[in-house]
Amino acid sequence: MPHSFDVIIAGLGAMGSAAAFHLSKRGCRVLGLDRFRPPHALGSSHGESRIIREAYFEHPIYVPLVQRAYELWAEFAGASSERLILQTGGLMIGRPEGVVVTGARTSAETHKLRHEILTAAEVRKRFPALNPADDMVAVWEPRAGVVFPELCIQAHLTAAERNGATLRYNEPVVNWMAEGDSLQVQTQEGRYTAKHLIISSGAWVKELTSKAPVTVERQVLVWFNPAEPEVFSPERCPIFLGEYARNKFFYGFPNLGNGVKLARHHQGMQVDPNSANREVMPEEIAALQELSRRLLPKLSSRALNAMVCLYTNMPDEHFLIDWHPEHRHVLVCSPCSGHGFKFSSAIGEVVADLILNGRSRFDLSLFKWR
Repeated sequence: MPHSFDVIIAGLGAMGSAAAFHLSKRGCRVLGLDRFRPPHALGSSHGESRIIREAYFEHPIYVPLVQRAYELWAEFAGASSERLILQTGGLMIGRPEGVVVTGARTSAETHKLRHEILTAAEVRKRFPALNPADDMVAVWEPRAGVVFPELCIQAHLTAAERNGATLRYNEPVVNWMAEGDSLQVQTQEGRYTAKHLIISSGAWVKELTSKAPVTVERQVLVWFNPAEPEVFSPERCPIFLGEYARNKFFYGFPNLGNGVKLARHHQGMQVDPNSANREVMPEEIAALQELSRRLLPKLSSRALNAMVCLYTNMPDEHFLIDWHPEHRHVLVCSPCSGHGFKFSSAIGEVVADLILNGRSRFDLSLFKWR
């Protein structure tokens, strides 16, 4: 294989696989490297399903980016003949003054998105799987749904290889250095040269850029048996995200065939990705069972499956998509604070624009190195 490339990508999960596709599609000589063989279940890009939502409660700046992601997922699904996205609608549930409801309303109103504000009684009537407290409301958005992470990553990698990208698995980057206008990237197997390096290594990002102000957070995903399966079907149960206490979030999916998947959003312990406990403890399942009794009374407490996922968090829980502060040919694109997968199709395009044109048409000011 050649040892000189236009771009080397360290990490081929959500963002790296999409970047490999978009860059190779535009004719770049791409080398992609990963410490494992993606898609895998050791980082942040697994678990069968991820939420995609448009009325983004975190900040209105995300809305144009996720709208582009919707377009690209649809285009890519058509080209790959895979079902990469499923529209179910979505509910952002909480007290009217809470972070989720006020944030979702702000994004919906700022960008004139289709949405409704539902009372708790209206939610219970329209979606009998869900039982929000009487003092809660919900922002209903019809475009929300599910993206399938393993299928998306594999589709991006397959297409990148078809475009001529060189992808090497089980070959982690161990070091890199700038030499004039080029970069030297060292792995356990050899040394490679490129004009640009993209660091998209997720939970392992600090191993390649120690200055990144990130922490790795261990999260638990649990699939429960639906006691009344019909009310949890995708036709009758949307994706949902609830603020069950101030700044405490809980999300879930309809039954996609393997049970109803539930998880907390944040509140996990900080870990080292190389030594994180990958076993889900009984008390962690019990905590989700207790939350589900409040909002999902028709759900059985019997857990069918459970696994661990790693969030790579910035201090403000936004993304980091920016040039390395000391190396203008190194783009860091990976810490997405646990809510980035849905954007990966669009972020791959953003990365290609930054590498090839030096700019993006999207407002990335929230995602600067800080």
